[in-house]
Amino acid sequence: MDTALLIWNRVVSWTGIFRKLISDRDPKFTSALWTNLHQLFGTKLSFSTAYHPQADGLAGRMIQTLEDMARRFCAYGLEFKDCDGFIHDWCTLLPELEMAGKTSIHSSTNQTPDILEKGWNPKLPLDYLRKDLVEIHLTAASFKEMLEKARKHEVRCMEDSFAYAKNKWDKSHATPDFKVGDLVLVCTTNFNNIKGCKKLKDSFSGPFVIKSLHGENAVEVELSEELSNKNTTFPVRLIKPYKSSDAEKLYLLLRHLVLKRLPKFLKKEN
Repeated sequence: MDTALLIWNRVVSWTGIFRKLISDRDPKFTSALWTNLHQLFGTKLSFSTAYHPQADGLAGRMIQTLEDMARRFCAYGLEFKDCDGFIHDWCTLLPELEMAGKTSIHSSTNQTPDILEKGWNPKLPLDYLRKDLVEIHLTAASFKEMLEKARKHEVRCMEDSFAYAKNKWDKSHATPDFKVGDLVLVCTTNFNNIKGCKKLKDSFSGPFVIKSLHGENAVEVELSEELSNKNTTFPVRLIKPYKSSDAEKLYLLLRHLVLKRLPKFLKKEN
């Protein structure tokens, strides 16, 4: 009940009722209360599958960006002392960070979050700041200076966060050039039916021959009899190229061709 009230008070009151809600299979989200509550409002509940955190990758990536922005904003904290002697630290300036994030263009959508959520960008103080005023109150001038420094600090934190995320992704997500007939090793992290001690099992099993490609992110392989009850299609992040001698590669390719044509041959004989 606490989770339902939290979602209602903090989210639904701002965005309205959801058409579809993606979540994991936490007991809070699979309970009868949660399910019936969303059935009442016509919301479709979509649960992620095991070992598949990419089910809600868009939200996960956004949360990671916000965490990195906040971490940098706090770690390289900005402190501003106004004319009245009051010190504004990162905690009091967090609303400025939120405003900067909502009004910045994101590379995945080429739009700002405010545009996607509201349909318009709000007017920002610094965009309409008048610089032609000759006389200005001391406190107002101090407030203006604080806004300018906070904005520069936020933009710098966001740029560093985006650059760090891009560099980290590029290092570990180079798209491999797989082709039909290539030999690959398959990650055994999610294989629970392999004989022997699970802790001592090999990290990768194979080699297996690629039977077909499913876009750039998945391949279908020919598994051994031991793994015959497993799904034969794997995302590319769970496979890696196998380096073998020419003789071994030729043997596996011939074996693949024989097994592929053997059922047709037996059918003709019968």
